[in-house]
Amino acid sequence: MRILGINGSPNPDGNTAVLLNKALEAANEEGVETKLIHVNKALSKLKVPFCRQCSSPCSKACYEGTLLEDYYKLLAKADGIIMGSPVYFGTVTAQLKAFWDMTRDLRTNKALLNKIGATITVGASRYGGQETTISTLQDMMLIQGMIIVGDGSEDTDAGHQGACGQKPTISDEAAQDRASILGKRVARLIKRG
Repeated sequence: MRILGINGSPNPDGNTAVLLNKALEAANEEGVETKLIHVNKALSKLKVPFCRQCSSPCSKACYEGTLLEDYYKLLAKADGIIMGSPVYFGTVTAQLKAFWDMTRDLRTNKALLNKIGATITVGASRYGGQETTISTLQDMMLIQGMIIVGDGSEDTDAGHQGACGQKPTISDEAAQDRASILGKRVARLIKRG
């Protein structure tokens, strides 16, 4: 069993990574293996870092043999996915959108169908577009056929759409708590099978 954290931020050590790491640490405590990937790292190695829909079905020609292909293989093997993005103009980062747009082959092969998915967002202010960003993240997952869960648990409360924070997240204890609850929930659900 494995949960894959996807950092959609261009900053690998930023506010989104803080909350993703909290979620993955909590999942580890539940006995589930985790890994965090950074989409910016994989996209920076591509000649064209976005989908041009050059073939249908997707031939994977634009990323075959790259780190991006390795990341997509990890996605296909994961039992759960926690995707995080800072808020950029009320939605996800361009890097995360480009990364997800190129998952067309995974969709064709139903590789993410019925996998547990959860979301984390960070805004510059308390009400800085976190919920609209979560909605976008959830839409991206739903189009892959994933099962979306929020940050509720038997131990706490029914939760919300996902874990939301305000930068700096290193000081946002409420967001860190919600991210931990989210990580535990995803881990517990994938352990149930």
